[in-house]
Amino acid sequence: MKQTTILQNFEWYLPEDGQLWNNTALEAQRLAELGFTDIWLPPAYKGQAGIHDVGYGVYDQYDLGEFDQKGTIPTKYGTKDEYLAAVRALQDAGLRVLADIVLNHRMGADATETVQAIRDDEHDRNVQLERTSIQAWTRFTFPGRNGKYSNFQWNWTHFSGVDWDASENRGAVFQFAGKNWAQKVDRENGNFDYLMGADLDMSNPEVILELDRWGRWYLDFTGVDGFRLDAVKHISFSFFTHWLSKLREDTGRALPAVGEYWSPDVSALCEFLDRSGQVMSLFDVPLHYRFCQAGQAGNGYDLRDLLRDTLVDRRPALAATFVDNHDTQPGQALQSWVADWFKPLAYAVILLREAGAPCVFYGDLYGVPHDNILPVPGLETLLLARQKYAWGRQTDYFDRPDLVGWTRSGDPRIPGSGLAVVLSNGEGGSKLMCLGAEHAGETFVDLMGRRPERLTLDETGSAEFPVDGGSVSVWAAGTDHTGGITL
Repeated sequence: MKQTTILQNFEWYLPEDGQLWNNTALEAQRLAELGFTDIWLPPAYKGQAGIHDVGYGVYDQYDLGEFDQKGTIPTKYGTKDEYLAAVRALQDAGLRVLADIVLNHRMGADATETVQAIRDDEHDRNVQLERTSIQAWTRFTFPGRNGKYSNFQWNWTHFSGVDWDASENRGAVFQFAGKNWAQKVDRENGNFDYLMGADLDMSNPEVILELDRWGRWYLDFTGVDGFRLDAVKHISFSFFTHWLSKLREDTGRALPAVGEYWSPDVSALCEFLDRSGQVMSLFDVPLHYRFCQAGQAGNGYDLRDLLRDTLVDRRPALAATFVDNHDTQPGQALQSWVADWFKPLAYAVILLREAGAPCVFYGDLYGVPHDNILPVPGLETLLLARQKYAWGRQTDYFDRPDLVGWTRSGDPRIPGSGLAVVLSNGEGGSKLMCLGAEHAGETFVDLMGRRPERLTLDETGSAEFPVDGGSVSVWAAGTDHTGGITL
């Protein structure tokens, strides 16, 4: 038995050496042993910056590191054959592969076109400022691929707008004349259809047909198991209802999908889920910001509020919980790095509680050398504890602002399972918690190695579980407290 556990298998500053796919294949078995079930791989197709592109500046989605385009054959992560080999290696290890899919925009066009456009107010795209003629980078002919896999070429009619006028070398939000921004999108900036690059017009039947064709091609060509969907708040929710439903129907496959709707407002996430027919889960951005606030505030944060108004609180079955990711790491657009001291506490929350599908960040598992950031202490222990101990009924003890905890009663199908977790952002202390009479007389140790005690549970399966200040302790029926867990 395994519980869904996702690894985001990249961070922004990975070396531009084309080795991620090869390294991933070598790591596949170890990742399975750590308890991961799903591996989210970064965008595998050619970006406008070639080997320097992290993957979100999409140029050609049919080029998986196969063609000499944008100054390179491989992408930042490797070649097409190495990508396919990594997918196979992960699947051979029993892991599902989630492909990062970017459908909002295209960048790095091969030529410009003269287009009539309306310059919008950057901060309120419902306000039109001027009508003008621009040179837009909207012609995508993919000469390096020369029609292999698809002869579809993009022109300005397939887009709603751009952010650059090449005739005057000026940046602004330009909406193409005769086009409308999609209305079923996030309302930030009045209307947040436009994000970057050449914005796809999801009301154009040719665009929808091409995305349907490409989606089926990608699934058949790569064999990936599901998707991580980028920037979904900038695309009409109705598009994903169509796209995912069609691919699932056409392939007969489940195709799990998790979307990035970046908003701290849980109501916005719930609205998207409901209006899209719950065709995907979403990353729990509100919970991430709770972790940020708690880490920054120290003992001034009320831990009883940690889960309040988060997606895992409101829609637990559709929440993908996470601590940090490639966008929140230092130096990035959404920088909101969770404080180092709080990270083990945050990971205990997403890995050892019943609700939510946790997603571990590559930079937390392996470190971020670019910023001298080390791996999160105890993270592998928490991953193993999720496999072996974090099962059964959950009972919460969120009754103190500086010290909270919960227990899991265990599952009879998993011998030795059951645990007690206690964390503190204050001076520490202990909390009386109960796992159930079936655990009476068992001896528990702190798997994190923070506390040396050996606790014997009373006849009700209860004990006073201690924790140090600014720390987390995970108590389970073990033989030592060194953090070494054998499965």
